[in-house]
Amino acid sequence: MSKDIATPGRTTEILKKYGFLFKKSLGQNFLIDSNILTRITDTAEITKETNVIEIGPGIGALTEQLAKTANEVVAFEIDQRLLPILDDTLSAYNNVQVVHGDVLKADVEEVVAEQFAKPELPLKIVANLPYYVTTPIILKLLHDNIPADSMTFMLQKEVADRISAVPSTKSYGSLTIAIQFYMEAELAFIVPKTVFMPQPNVDSAVIHLKRRKEPLAEVNDEEFFFEVTRASFAQRRKTLWNNLASKFPALKPRKDELVEGLNAIGIDLIRRGETLDIPEFAKLSNFLGDFLKEK
Repeated sequence: MSKDIATPGRTTEILKKYGFLFKKSLGQNFLIDSNILTRITDTAEITKETNVIEIGPGIGALTEQLAKTANEVVAFEIDQRLLPILDDTLSAYNNVQVVHGDVLKADVEEVVAEQFAKPELPLKIVANLPYYVTTPIILKLLHDNIPADSMTFMLQKEVADRISAVPSTKSYGSLTIAIQFYMEAELAFIVPKTVFMPQPNVDSAVIHLKRRKEPLAEVNDEEFFFEVTRASFAQRRKTLWNNLASKFPALKPRKDELVEGLNAIGIDLIRRGETLDIPEFAKLSNFLGDFLKEK
């Protein structure tokens, strides 16, 4: 079998063979360190009893590692120029299927049902996500109810910090809550920018998301809950009252009543959004939802 794809020499050889030029608009940065790939598959806990969806296989470096350790791999690739390269680099593996398309527009649940020979096996999602679509892809996978036990992503370190953040830190925000509401988040390890071709401007990190059996808090209306959390971080230096009154003007004439009600459940409107944990945001949104319905 040919040597690993994820080395500087082999990657350069493949790119030259096909005359491939990186497309900046697609955020293409290929890994050239096979040790990082091994750490990713270890973090994702891939076994021969696991099906894997990969997003953005590139020239197949991570795909190759996944194929060695998983039952089956289905990889979404948006760049048509990479399809013949993947046919070549992954020709030794009969447990890999490459789907040409944009995962943001795909019915991933349908792909799972149709593409895997054993769709009943545990499903994991693994990806080296392009920086420019990281958040939309993760949120789509969460909200589409893809039956994945876990998701392991390599992404920009700053985004990984935001996803894994805790309250009262500068990285904590609405993205933290949107993901941790459904998933346990662990920043597994840092990936230096020097192990990519071409080299990006910033370091990356691998984050492991494990689905919770139940959401972290009980809310009456999930859509309204996320609306409240986004509003609470609209201007980080402003208080909850300022941000919420801006989003929900109907609160302004009833401020005293609102303050009294929220104080009774332990939430002070002079706090900033970054100081509330997810259960507190759940209490806040449940109260606000009922409060705004009152005449």
